[in-house]
Amino acid sequence: MPKKPLQAILIDNRVILQSSDASRELYNQSRFGEPLTDGTFHLSMLEALYLLEKKRLIVLDGKGKEIPFEKFLKKARRNNPNLWVRYAVYKDLRERGYIVKTALKFGADFRVYDRGVKPGEDHARWIVYPVHESQAFTWHEFAAKNRVAHSTKKRLLLGIVDDESSVTYYEVRWFRP
Repeated sequence: MPKKPLQAILIDNRVILQSSDASRELYNQSRFGEPLTDGTFHLSMLEALYLLEKKRLIVLDGKGKEIPFEKFLKKARRNNPNLWVRYAVYKDLRERGYIVKTALKFGADFRVYDRGVKPGEDHARWIVYPVHESQAFTWHEFAAKNRVAHSTKKRLLLGIVDDESSVTYYEVRWFRP
């Protein structure tokens, strides 16, 4: 039997998941959101999009009206023109069983944990940069991304997204012969 969708509220660009046993269970099992001091959880726009698409979440506006997936996607895209590429990688990794969290402090889009590893229990294995297949990197940009991964003791993963939203991954590592 499918689980009843959780309710969240969109306030500006923040999605707040209400405090409940179900929202705590969602966090404890899959690490969706970040816990706040009042017992609620802050979901990223990508987490909310994913849960909306999976019908595990209902997002309400400030007036208590439900926001459908397409309208929520449009709102999320306003602040992030690269959102669909990022979402394609986020969704693909989640569906492969990985926990995906933001990696802004590392200068990357995501940090990804090995299957079965939860944030706080161990470190992320990869930092991930989603890229559309038509996007080009200079060698300087590529080297900078690799250096960030190396200096944070993580592996660099490039998620290349094609026009059909299929993702191909390339893991990059330092190698000294």
